[in-house]
Amino acid sequence: MNQLFSKELLVITAASLPYLELRGAIPLAWRLGLSPWEAYILSVFGNMVPVVPIMLLIDPLSRWLRRFRIFDRFFEGLFIRCRRHQEEIKKYGYWGLAVFVAIPLPMTGAWSGAVIAFLMGLRKRHALIAIFAGVLVAGLIVLTATYGLSWLLVGARG
Repeated sequence: MNQLFSKELLVITAASLPYLELRGAIPLAWRLGLSPWEAYILSVFGNMVPVVPIMLLIDPLSRWLRRFRIFDRFFEGLFIRCRRHQEEIKKYGYWGLAVFVAIPLPMTGAWSGAVIAFLMGLRKRHALIAIFAGVLVAGLIVLTATYGLSWLLVGARG
């Protein structure tokens, strides 16, 4: 293969990046000529790759950073803002997290969902399931917007 990266690796990498996530990876897969199902599976996989490390590392990293005054102020402000929405989070819980992640807009993807789960003190296992459900739904929305409904009704465009 003459290419430095395969099409599939480019899609997975795009989906794992913050801000782009699968909102950018599925249209990229379309431009690269991948089938809708390849685009969906690769993008969902790539979008979920950073979630587990984020969820495992964000707490120890934030505790370490809080030793420094500037970061301590940042995190304290963040926690205060999150506590204001604590009742909403309790009301909607994991369903709310799934819906938040499922909305395919900037700042509402898996990365943000993992950070919100940490800030709100949600259980990691349940939050991971909610984030995964949200990613699956967001992927279907972006897939439909990118490939159109014909991929589902008529068949895949090659």
